[in-house]
Amino acid sequence: MNHSFFARDVVTVARALIGVTMTIDGVGGMIVETEAYDADDPASHSFSGPGMRNATMFGAAGAAYVYRIYGLHHCLNVTCGDGAAVLIRALAPSEGVEVMRARRATTQAEAMLCAGPGRLCKALGVDLSLDGAPLDALPFAWRDRMTAPPITAGPRIGITRAADVPWRFVLPGSPSLSRREPNSTPSSRT
Repeated sequence: MNHSFFARDVVTVARALIGVTMTIDGVGGMIVETEAYDADDPASHSFSGPGMRNATMFGAAGAAYVYRIYGLHHCLNVTCGDGAAVLIRALAPSEGVEVMRARRATTQAEAMLCAGPGRLCKALGVDLSLDGAPLDALPFAWRDRMTAPPITAGPRIGITRAADVPWRFVLPGSPSLSRREPNSTPSSRT
């Protein structure tokens, strides 16, 4: 994926990432769940303007925005410019599965290794050292989807402000989702 892929409307990018394969140092899989956040969104880290924690969101599109949540887990986002970013919520593991298991110290089912942003980051070795890293260079690698998959949209998870905004996008039927599919009509917009 090059810079222009990410330098688009955040909702467009969030949808376009479903079905794309992402690896970090050769470990990863197909993205099956994303959430969109833009600067006008009260649930976004960028809503109050730039600061030390969210500075990457206000940089160029096509960078990793990594932050820590609850003092324990990391979350991986891709920036779209102007304070917008897409949270990578879940992926279906396919490459480096044994490395993921070792990093997570688990014998959990393969489908659950990256089901949720914290699990995903632990399995892929994502930490604050990747904040601001360009997405079009190593350790990141991307494989575009072959065809546009069906996508279901619904409310985002784990937020209190703008919780009803339907900017959570999932690959319907994936066993690797962080939570159940949203109760929404499948979306044909890619």
